[in-house]
Amino acid sequence: MSRYYALAALMIAPAMAMAEETKEGIETTIAADVVSNYIWRGDHLGDVSLQPTLGIGHKGLSLTAWGSVGLSNSKDTKEFDLTLSYTTGGLNIGITDYWFDEGQDPDNRYFKYDAHGTNHVFEANIGYDFGFLSAQWFTNFAGNDYNESGKRAYSSYFEFNVPFKLASVDWKATAGAVPYATDFYATTGFAVTNLSLMATKEIKITDSFSVPIFAQVAANPCSQKAYLVLGFTVQP
Repeated sequence: MSRYYALAALMIAPAMAMAEETKEGIETTIAADVVSNYIWRGDHLGDVSLQPTLGIGHKGLSLTAWGSVGLSNSKDTKEFDLTLSYTTGGLNIGITDYWFDEGQDPDNRYFKYDAHGTNHVFEANIGYDFGFLSAQWFTNFAGNDYNESGKRAYSSYFEFNVPFKLASVDWKATAGAVPYATDFYATTGFAVTNLSLMATKEIKITDSFSVPIFAQVAANPCSQKAYLVLGFTVQP
């Protein structure tokens, strides 16, 4: 099974965007990240990539569209994700529809939802942010995620994030793992797949315009690979 995706959340790039709130309390988010490598939960999914975000939210409920397209390698998988989420206090829950256009299947239509023929994967998540630590659990519940016997795999992943500030820079340490064997994450049992450290800093261009720049060291102990990622966020 080929490696899929990414999150909206998110994911490798920090959640920095332009946000405008109307008088009705409806918030619109527009942003685009450019990354030197697309790394998702410890897996390498592409080279230099453009990753736009468009979202709308109201009173904790949000709908976000997120995508990724390769800039340096035309063979990189194109991705389009939709996430519906709700946050109240430190609790967050959500459902994401991942779709991948790998350019190899001429019948790969976006609106093709055949159980064993779709390129969609549907994932549910739940998490809690304690402030000093956040925890998140993700499980695929529908779409293209099956084991060798043809039964649904319910592939899952969980991670812990610790944010901190050092030398006027925002940092985040992440540890993520896959709890059991799945082809989706290429694991044969419990496996630590994501250890990363990210630093983010806004670079002031003018008095009214700045560009968030981030760097990340990411390692996947399961696959024995490591990456250094550099990226920046552009916003209107």
